[in-house]
Amino acid sequence: MRAKARINKQGRLVIPAACREAAGIRPGDDVVIEAIGQGELRLRTKQQAIRSAQSIVARRLPGKRDLVAELIAERRKAAAVE
Repeated sequence: MRAKARINKQGRLVIPAACREAAGIRPGDDVVIEAIGQGELRLRTKQQAIRSAQSIVARRLPGKRDLVAELIAERRKAAAVE
């Protein structure tokens, strides 16, 4: 999907509806904007950014570790010591 847009004097950019639809971005969504190169931005919804981060972590975990369960157990152990 490719479209043209212009940044106004206030620095605002209107993302064309077809681009928003193709990217799965809806009115009211919180978005994360990352500069990924000279003149290049990546725009994702907060949920898309979270899923991407979860995917990165999952690829680096050996086996089927449950990090949440490990964290909870660690916190309970620390609380018991206090």
